[in-house]
Amino acid sequence: MSVLDNFEQWKDFLGDRLHQAQDQGVNQETINEMAYQVGEHLATKVDAKNNEEAMLRDLWNVASDEERHTIANMMVKVVQNEGTHE
Repeated sequence: MSVLDNFEQWKDFLGDRLHQAQDQGVNQETINEMAYQVGEHLATKVDAKNNEEAMLRDLWNVASDEERHTIANMMVKVVQNEGTHE
């Protein structure tokens, strides 16, 4: 099963990657920009695997560039307390 098949697993995966980046000293601005790029890729290149991803894709597709940055920043906040990092 892919991490994209289950939204909770996807959030854990993203949380782990976020914590790895933070542990390596990546600044918040860079993290937010990477989240934007991931959002753009997922919205345009990857089929939604569940209802949550479909909703995020639909929001992304109707959003302005500024709103897309906001969505990406909010997803970073959503996964901040996810994953296995303590």
